[in-house]
Parts: sequence; C-alpha cells; structure tokens
Amino acid sequence: MKTINIYALTRSMTATELTRLERQMSGRPHFLKIKDWEISGLRALTDRLVESGADAGSLNFFYSYTIPKLGKEFDLLRISDDTIINIELKSKPVGNDRIKYQLALNRSYLATLNRSIRSYTYISSEDRLVRLSNSGNLLEESWDSLCRDLMMQTDCTEDNIDYFFKEENYLISPLTDPDRFLRGDYFLTSQQKDIKKQISGAIRKSDKALIQAFTGLPGTGKTLLLYDLAMEFTSGAGKVIVLHFGSFPDEMNKLDKRLKRIDFYPSNGMDTLPDLKQYDLILVDEGHRMGRNILQELMTYCRNANRNVIISYDHEAMICPGERPFDTGEDIDSASDIIKYRLTNRIRMNSELSSFICCMMRCTGNHRLRSYPSVSLCYAGNDEEAKTLLLSYGNRGYTYIADNSMATCREFDRVVMLMDETFRYDDDGFLRCSAEGEYRVRRLFHGLNRAKSSLAVIVVNNPEILDVLLTIAQGK
Repeated sequence: MKTINIYALTRSMTATELTRLERQMSGRPHFLKIKDWEISGLRALTDRLVESGADAGSLNFFYSYTIPKLGKEFDLLRISDDTIINIELKSKPVGNDRIKYQLALNRSYLATLNRSIRSYTYISSEDRLVRLSNSGNLLEESWDSLCRDLMMQTDCTEDNIDYFFKEENYLISPLTDPDRFLRGDYFLTSQQKDIKKQISGAIRKSDKALIQAFTGLPGTGKTLLLYDLAMEFTSGAGKVIVLHFGSFPDEMNKLDKRLKRIDFYPSNGMDTLPDLKQYDLILVDEGHRMGRNILQELMTYCRNANRNVIISYDHEAMICPGERPFDTGEDIDSASDIIKYRLTNRIRMNSELSSFICCMMRCTGNHRLRSYPSVSLCYAGNDEEAKTLLLSYGNRGYTYIADNSMATCREFDRVVMLMDETFRYDDDGFLRCSAEGEYRVRRLFHGLNRAKSSLAVIVVNNPEILDVLLTIAQGK
C-alpha cells in the first residue's frame, strides 16, 4: 500500500470518478471506495490545513489502512522515523467517550512501532478538532498544533506499511507468551471478536446451560480465544476451570499459579471427569483429544448441573482421511445439541507458510504463491547427512520437531522437520506415509504449523518428494 495526497485527491475527482478509477486500477489497494461524505470531510480537513499555513500539497497519508488479519482500520496515518500522526475523520457529532476510546485503541496498536504518537479526530460537521493527550485526556486542539506536528515530520514512509504491522507483534499464544497474556498485551482478530460476542451473547440470553464449541486449523487462534473467554467470565464472581487434553507445558503451570480464579487441569489420558461442582463455567482445550466417554459425560453433566461448557478443538480437513485417526472432533461436529463456530483466518503464521503447508498436504487443487522466501528445502542422501543439516539449522535458530512424536502446543519462530523415504503422494495428490499406525502425516502437519516465521524441510533419500516440494516452492 502506498500513500496518497489527499489535497490533490479531493480537488481533482468526485466520488463517482474515484469509483470509476478504482475499477480501472484493480489490484491497487490504495484506491479505495470513497463515499461522498468522506470526500467532503477530507476536503474540509485540507482546507483548514491550508488556512493555517500548512503546505497541504506536500502531505501524503496512508488512507483507510487496515492491519492484515486483525481488521483494525485507521483513517489517516503519517509515519516518520520518530513520530506517527493519526487523524480519524467523523462527518457527524460523536460523543467524547467514543472518540477517546477509538483514539486510545488506535494508540495501543501503534505503540508497537516505538515512536511518539499524535492522535487527532476531526468532526467535519462541527469543524471541530480534538487530540488525545499523553495522559489519556481529550483536548480541544488548534489547527496550528496539527500543522506544526505535520510539518515537523520528515522522511515519512511512503509505501510498504505492512512492514510495521507484523502479526507477531499483536497475536500471541497464552502458552508461548504467558506474561504478555497476563498483562492483556494482545489483540483479537475481528473474527475472534465476532465468535466471542456470539458465545457470550448466547450464554446471557439462554435460560438453560449450553455447550458451545469452536474449531479451526492450527494457527487460527483457538487457544487465545478460549483463554480470553475464561478471563472475561471470571471478571465477575464466577469460577472457571480449563480442562486441557493436550500436553501440559510449564507455561500452563505458570498460568495456573498466577490466575487464582482459573484452574488449569491437565486432562490427557483421564478416564472420567474431575469434580466440577465448584465451577460456574467449564472450558475444554484440545477437545478433539478427549475420549468419547468423556465428551458424553461432559454433555450429561452440563444438562444435569446446568453448567455452561465451551470447547476448542482442531479441524484437519486438509489431511488425507486415511492419515487421520478418528478423534472426538468428529463427534463434536456431528452432535446436534452443540452450538458450533469455525475460525478460518490463520493468524499465528504468515500467509506464505500457511499456503506452503496446505500445498504440502495436498499438492493438487490448492492455491500456490509465486514464491516462498521463508521456506527452505534441502536434500540429504542418508541419515548422517540429515544430522549434519539439522545441526546447521539448529545453529541458525531453528527448532527441530520430529514427526514421530506429537508436537506440543508451543510455537517457535523457526521450525525444521524431516521427510524420509516413507512419505509419498497418492493419486489424489494427498501426502501419505507407509509407516503404519503412526499417523506421521498428521504429526508432520501439526509440527510444521508450530512455525511462526520460517520453515525448513529436509528431505532424506526421497527424490520424488523433493521434486514435488520444489515445484510447490517455485509456484508451478
């Protein structure tokens, strides 16, 4: 996305002409649909800047920028090496509380850039300019102040704004970053917020207990959403338990010790439910791993004790059915008395890694990117060469995850995995493995999905697999 000059823009085109230009320049994201009131507001803003002595014709802004995957939008942004200026536009009168809330929220998103932030709102119908002070107060502001802030900025960024808003700065895992989670130093995507609103609303409106569940591929933010719901429901007098059916890393013990109002219960391998009488809400993490008998017992308890239940579980549709063991997720999918939601936006990793892994699992029918610069492929002729390559990647900060062991819930910046001669592609393009009973394709899939920014695959004595992966990596 590139900046635009709003002074030139609002004086050269009507809204209808801008819409026509947008159609002609499809694929140019800085040409957006601009409504008549937006044109009027932008024109009024630039008129006031000119009247106050600013060289409006030299001021470029990022207009209507939205942070990828988060859905957070800013009306106008200017970013220099030391300062960010954010101006929000309103056409009608807006209450001070709403203005203050929006500017404070914007500032929390912009704070990750480690620059001084100047936050303004302009209400064109009232010709009113306000600013959020550093102490969080809303102040009536002069145009001279805004002009001074704008003209003091030099060498402003003109394009590639996405570079400043990397997902890892906003999207965390409570297990990988328990300290940030406990501080509330995280954001939910618009999709997570929507599902959270639906779940909370259903509980408030219902006169009986409900079982609700949400699913999605690895990396869609299920654990963060579940734990955020736990925090919300314990803000009152209620007590919550989280039954965790995956591995129970040290980070969960840390959360358990510091969050006294939430109990984290390691449930992997249990045959019956613990005593749940003291809990007002029961949450289940890694719900696809609990036994069928536990699910049935939980559903019965929900009805008899009138307790609400929220379940998070995995969705593995892109793995060949023959490579997936039957798990309780299929029972949850088919249960008519469970309200279900689906997360579809993969947020933990960048879209490049997500695309590559999808194409790995099925090499036909999936959309490929033109290139995968964050993916590294190499070949080892035998186990000794593979060990040497693993050592090299380890020295470069990669974490090795073996596909013959179940990946933990933790995430890593860089991941390296092996694919030996037992892997192949079937006639339908699905990745298969001849090592029976181990479900190594599934474990490979989950291991790869632990990577946040970089991925390496070492192919061992399997030239056919290497050929397919190289074809994917080249976007062919």
